[in-house]
Amino acid sequence: MTKRAIYPGSFDPITNGHIDIVKRASKIFDEVIIAIFDNPKKNAVFSFEERKALIETCFADSDKIKVDIFHGLLVDYAKEKNILTIIRGLRAVSDFDYELQMSLTNRKLESNVDTIFFMTDEKYSYLSSSLVKQLVQFKGDVAAFVPKHVQAALRRTFDE
Repeated sequence: MTKRAIYPGSFDPITNGHIDIVKRASKIFDEVIIAIFDNPKKNAVFSFEERKALIETCFADSDKIKVDIFHGLLVDYAKEKNILTIIRGLRAVSDFDYELQMSLTNRKLESNVDTIFFMTDEKYSYLSSSLVKQLVQFKGDVAAFVPKHVQAALRRTFDE
């Protein structure tokens, strides 16, 4: 039986922290689907298709990692894909409250779906996509936070 998991997020943009979680999850699961969704609380810089292309470039050398786009409830997407495990990353205690609420809600909506939490590597504990976008907007150096192709895409977007 193939062990599969979904790693959902807006990934606008994908960061080295996200990549670290995916790589670690791919050591446990046979397939990890990075599922891009629309977070109405955030203003996206990249379209769904742009985010998908940026993420696929990050994992072009792995056949275990897939990228998909979905709209709607995560548990509905999980049922559609017949995947019972959701991966979430935790950076700090402040993330835990929100992630616990989401995990319990998902379990209430679909009792077969479980969430596995990965603690971030300490070097990424402060890192977020929002921080990266803000740095780029003010011409800050984000080379340590995102892959080169993501940095280039951000520069193009904010320079326009």
